[in-house]
Amino acid sequence: MSKVWQERVVYQIYPRSFQDTDGDGIGDIPGIILHLGDLKNLGVGILWLSPVYASPNDDNGYDISDYRSIQPEFGTMADMDRLIAEARRLDILLVMDLVINHTSDEHEWFRKSRDPHSSYRDYYIWRAGVDDGPPNNWTSFFTEKCWEFDPRSGEYYLHLFSKKQPDLNYRNPAVLNEIEEIMRFWLDKGIYGFRCDVINVIYKASLEDGERKFMLTGSEHYISRSGTHEILRRLRSDVLDHYDCFAVGETVFVTPKMARDLCGPDRRELDMVFSFEHMDTDQYFVKWFRRRFHAGRFGKVITRWQTELDWNANYLENHDQTRSVSRFGSDTAFWKESAKMLAVLLLSLRGTPFIYQGQEIGMTNFDFKTMDQIRDIESHYVYRLFRRLHMPKRICWRMIRLAGRDNARTPMQWNASENAGFSTGTPWLRVNGAAQNINFESQNMDPDSILHFYRQMIALRAQSPVLLNGSFRSIRNSRRLIAFEREWCGEKLTVLLSFSVTSQRVAGAGSVLISTAGRTEYSGVLAPYEGIILRTEMKT
Repeated sequence: MSKVWQERVVYQIYPRSFQDTDGDGIGDIPGIILHLGDLKNLGVGILWLSPVYASPNDDNGYDISDYRSIQPEFGTMADMDRLIAEARRLDILLVMDLVINHTSDEHEWFRKSRDPHSSYRDYYIWRAGVDDGPPNNWTSFFTEKCWEFDPRSGEYYLHLFSKKQPDLNYRNPAVLNEIEEIMRFWLDKGIYGFRCDVINVIYKASLEDGERKFMLTGSEHYISRSGTHEILRRLRSDVLDHYDCFAVGETVFVTPKMARDLCGPDRRELDMVFSFEHMDTDQYFVKWFRRRFHAGRFGKVITRWQTELDWNANYLENHDQTRSVSRFGSDTAFWKESAKMLAVLLLSLRGTPFIYQGQEIGMTNFDFKTMDQIRDIESHYVYRLFRRLHMPKRICWRMIRLAGRDNARTPMQWNASENAGFSTGTPWLRVNGAAQNINFESQNMDPDSILHFYRQMIALRAQSPVLLNGSFRSIRNSRRLIAFEREWCGEKLTVLLSFSVTSQRVAGAGSVLISTAGRTEYSGVLAPYEGIILRTEMKT
C-alpha cells in the first residue's frame, strides 16, 4: 500500500522570493497563504518550505540562529500557525527544511560555546591550531578553508560551509537530544515532515588531514560515514516513527548503493533521498565547469536510479540548481515545447515528483549582467577564488551565469506589472526581465500554457495507477531521445521524450494519453521537444 508522500506532488517554496505582502521586497509567510488556492488548483499535495527560522541571513536562512522562532522578515509564529492550518484545510501538507549540520554563529549555543569552560563548548567542533595554522587541511563547500580562528576562544572551529555556519558536534549526545526536541516542536505544530539539509555529512569520523583535491579536501572523513547512519536510526526510532510524517534527505556524492543504505526497505533511516548524479551530467567534476548537455548521459543516470532504487525523490530544479528549461531544454525558440516535455519527464518517472516554484510556468535563468547584481554567497566565494587563480573576469562571470544559485532565486513572476507582482517595494534580488512574457497571470488565462499543462500532468499522475505504482524499464537513451516504459496490472505506458530541435522518427504504438503537441494520434514522428505518453493494454 502506497504512502501519502508517494501519491502526492511536492512543491518547493523559496519564501524570500515567492510573494511579498508588506512591501519590504522580501517574500513572507502571508504571501504563501495568499497563493494556497493557486497551489491547490495546480494539484499540489505537499509544500516544502526552505528555512523560515530566525537567521542573520548570511546564507539566506540556512544559517539558523533560533530553530523555534520565525525570521521577522517572513512574519510571526502566528503567521506560521495560520499557514499550517490553512494548508491543512485545503488538504495540503507542510514540510520544513531541517538544517542540522550547522547553525549560525549567532545561535545562542555557539555564542556560549566560545567560552572554553562552557557546557556548550562541545556542541561544536573546536580544535587548537597546528604549526600556526588550522587543525587540518580541509576545504569547504564554498571553496575556502573550513576552519576559522576565534580570538576569544584561542582555538579554531569547523565550518563546512560559510564561516558563519559552524558545524555541530554529533559526538556530543546533548546535541542530538536538542535536535530531537526541535523536531518534536514542529511536528507537534502539525507539519508533515522534513527535508534534511546535507544530511549525509553531519558526522565527522575523524579530523585527520584529507587527500588533497581541487575541491572538498577532507570529504572522505565525513561523507556518509557509519556515525551518520546511527544518528538517523535514532531520529527515526525516537521521533519520526511516533508521527504521521516523512523525511527526505539531501545527500551529496551518493551512489544508489549508499542511497539504499539510507532509505532501503530494511533500513528506512530516511524515506527518500535527493541524489545529484543526474544533475552532474552536464559538468566536469564540479558544477562551475559546464559542458554541453547530452540527453543520453542524462537518461542513463536517471535509468540507473530508477532501476536500482525502489522509490526516488525526482526533481529537475531547486533553490540550489539552475532553471531546468534553460539547462535541459531550450529557453528561446522552443521554450514552451521543452518546458512541457520536461514536465512529462518529471511526472512520469517512478517516485515522488518535486516541483520548484516557477517551474510550472517555465521560468528561465537570470538575465543579470554583473556580479553586483548577485546576492548568492557561494557565487561570490567562487568568483573570488577563480579571480585569485588569475582567470579572466569574463570566464569567471560565465561560470556564475551558467551555474550560480541566483538563477533559481529570482522573484516569482506573478504578472507583467512592475516587479512582476512580487512586491510593491524594491525586491531583495532583481526580477528577471523575462517576467513581461513569462508570468502566472498570462498563463492562467491561456489553455495552451505551460501552467495548464502542468495541471494536466499532475492530474494524470494522480489518476493513473501505472504512473503511481508501475515498474520502470528503459527503452532508449541517446543524444536526442529518452524513452521508457511503465507497466502495472496489464497496462503499459510508453513515454517518448524528444531533446531535439528537429523532428525525429521514433517507433511507438498505442493510444495517446497525453502529448505536449496536443495531438490525439501518434504517427511515429516526434516533433521538436515533444513529450508523449502512449497507452496499450498488454495481452494476458
